Amino acid sequence: MINVTKTYLPNKKKYIQYVEKIYKNGWVTNNGPLVQELEQRLADYLGVENLVLVANGTLALEVAYRALEIKNFAITTPFSFVATTSSLVANNIHPIFVDINEKTFTINEETIEKYITKHTSAIVPVHVFGNACNVEKIDEIAKKHNLKVIYDGAHAFGVKYKNTSLLNYGDITTLSFHATKLFHTIEGGALITKDKDLVQKIRYLINFGIKNKEEIPELGVNAKMNEFEAAMGLCMLDEIDLILEKREEVWNRYYKAFKDILQLQARNKNATNNFSYFPVVFESEEQLKKVEKALNESDIFPRRYFYPSLDTLSYIEPKQFMPLSRDISTRILCLPLYPELDKNNQEKIIKIVKENL
Repeated sequence: MINVTKTYLPNKKKYIQYVEKIYKNGWVTNNGPLVQELEQRLADYLGVENLVLVANGTLALEVAYRALEIKNFAITTPFSFVATTSSLVANNIHPIFVDINEKTFTINEETIEKYITKHTSAIVPVHVFGNACNVEKIDEIAKKHNLKVIYDGAHAFGVKYKNTSLLNYGDITTLSFHATKLFHTIEGGALITKDKDLVQKIRYLINFGIKNKEEIPELGVNAKMNEFEAAMGLCMLDEIDLILEKREEVWNRYYKAFKDILQLQARNKNATNNFSYFPVVFESEEQLKKVEKALNESDIFPRRYFYPSLDTLSYIEPKQFMPLSRDISTRILCLPLYPELDKNNQEKIIKIVKENL
């Protein structure tokens, strides 16, 4: 069976060595030494000033909204994983969608301003499949209208924009370290910000809102990463260059095979590629289903990612219609991509896709 992704498991002996340290010191959670080590190493690797680890990427978003005191309405994209929108709704923030650029799949920054009202408090764009948004234009709009910017960077691990980390843009960027990501901590996530005062607020928000032994000034949540997850992250970080190298090889084989026959995502020319996903867009949903069926019959399972468009969710208020996002979501398929996908199996995938176009 070939799934759309496969969890990368690093050197087992090294992981066990970290586990033995945990057993020796008995510190399993609550900002343990491995969490602290991973935070520092990740900040150095990614080229960011402040990084706070949390239990998962969805909580990272929710903590970001609380830390920046986002209320009422937030502008976001309908083309993303559901957590981008559900995390807003769960915090009583109404998502106001701006349709996507049909070539880049990211939010169309040229139309953001017409959706801004006096009740808008934030912009929540997504670096879709690791493809950088137009961060300079979005930040310009935010400053003009006094809005906060939270980038959902779940797919953007390690991406650079004009030779600096893409994660440095906005008031906060969130990351997901779920097991399906190119870098993972089994479950996990992070918040990145340049604001040192905000870092301190984030740290007590992820610990039930407890600031110190005598103060609980905010409504917090339990969003802490544990030591076993941090141990996995440290092992992954030791092997990240090899992971990226292998992913690039797989990505390039797909690109060579499909660049002239299928619509591919237009990449931001100012940003690097972390080879996290390989989405292809078919001429119609019928063609997509035909290809998907043929792949499934050979035990190959790509994913309709992202589907459905989030403006179709039943719990969204006010109701909205985003035609470009809805169209792309019905025709897009992410092909299997992971370091262990060997050339023969990939060639089989390519062959089946081409035969069913």
